[in-house]
Parts: sequence; structure tokens; C-alpha cells
Amino acid sequence: MTTLHEIEAAVSRLSSQELAEFRAWFEARDARAWDGEIEQDIRTGRLDELAEKALADRAAGRTKEL
Repeated sequence: MTTLHEIEAAVSRLSSQELAEFRAWFEARDARAWDGEIEQDIRTGRLDELAEKALADRAAGRTKEL
């Protein structure tokens, strides 16, 4: 099993180009994970209360266009 220390050491040895490619890969991976969490929260109703409050605030004129 690879440890965090081994990963850090390997990343520190990457060339500038490899580091840029790794960064892009990691950002995409992180975004996919975040999207998955949000989708799960939507499916389970964890965001319903927030959505209802936002819609109520909008209907009551407590929001503004950006």
C-alpha cells in the first residue's frame, strides 16, 4: 500500500509538465467526487430545506439579481 508520504515524495519529483497534468487530473477527480456528494444529498433530500428557504426568500423579494 502506498502511504501519503510516498505519494508526496513522488509528486515532488514530477516535472513541471507532469505536475500540471497531475493537478488537472486531481482537480477533475475532486470535482467528480464533489458532484457525487451533491447528487447523493439531492437524492436523500438533505438539500430540500435549503432549497425551500431560498425559494421562499426569492418569492418574498429578499434576494437580488447578480
